[in-house]
Amino acid sequence: MIPIAKPQLDDGEIQAVTDVLRSGIIAEGQRVAEFEEAFAEYTGTQYAVAVNSGTAALHAALLAHGIGKDDEVITSSFSFIATANSILFTGAKPVFTDIRADTFNLDENLIEEKITPATKAIMPVHLYGHPAEMDAIKDIAEDHGLIIIEDACQAHGATYRGKKVGSFGTGAFSFYPTKNMTTSEGGIITTNNEEVAAKARMIRAHGSKQRYLHEMLGYNLRMTDISAAIGLTQLKKLPDYTSGRQHNAKLLNEKLSDIEGILCPTVKENCTHSFHQYTIRTHDRDELSDYLRTKGIGSGIYYPIPTHRQPFYKEMGYNDSLLVTEKASREVLSLPVHPGVTDEDIDTIANSIIDWGGLKC
Repeated sequence: MIPIAKPQLDDGEIQAVTDVLRSGIIAEGQRVAEFEEAFAEYTGTQYAVAVNSGTAALHAALLAHGIGKDDEVITSSFSFIATANSILFTGAKPVFTDIRADTFNLDENLIEEKITPATKAIMPVHLYGHPAEMDAIKDIAEDHGLIIIEDACQAHGATYRGKKVGSFGTGAFSFYPTKNMTTSEGGIITTNNEEVAAKARMIRAHGSKQRYLHEMLGYNLRMTDISAAIGLTQLKKLPDYTSGRQHNAKLLNEKLSDIEGILCPTVKENCTHSFHQYTIRTHDRDELSDYLRTKGIGSGIYYPIPTHRQPFYKEMGYNDSLLVTEKASREVLSLPVHPGVTDEDIDTIANSIIDWGGLKC
């Protein structure tokens, strides 16, 4: 089976974890501090605050900016539900905007029409590892005095005009096992705002800067040294992982671009795509997915039901008409592109799709 995702772990991660276990310091400690410093340097930001999940990173980032009850945050419905849920956690309201058909990211031309006096932030999602249109989003945010919270949970290493995502506003990354790098589970906030970083550190530690002195309502969102040790090892490998994903995506594009009924992913000018997912579009998505399974090839649908169509959100009264989002949810199919995929695997995937296309003719 060629899996849709596979964490890349070896003796380096095992040794890093063993060293932490032998040290006896396994909760948040020096490894977390080292990981934060290394990740901030990697993203080109001044500060990074490690937490225990990508969802926690989004939640804490919003809280650190003072987002709360009766505020509105403009974001995408075409994302994992944690994007919108993190806004709800603060008491604020997600306001969904439709996406671009080419990158699956927020359509920057539709954002301003969703701005109201209650709007406090824009949360673009760098979906699948392709950056959102950050120049336009930054201009809109500056014109209206809005905060930018980047959902970069799938975009480790992606760049927009040479600048890493997560450095345009306040960023949030996930280190779930299937992401471009992992800490087994975890997340991190990136920012150039010292006050936001300090507040995020308090939020993750029960609202305290000093043990047993609690200045605000906080949570237990801390990362362990075990996770950070894995993260430090993975971060060193991330450039190679990214190159591997980009190599595999290039091969797939070359082999699939001329197949009728298949639309391959594109990369916008001045962007680098980190290919958390290699996502094609086809009207016969479910049929193709079933066929690939018979050939021992994994695939994934990210996401079959947009957030605004989820039962919980419908119960809250969401009834948006997001035509591009809904069309994408019926057509997208992600193929294996992770660094564990070999050139031979790419041939197998491509030839299977070509055979499937021939069967349909």
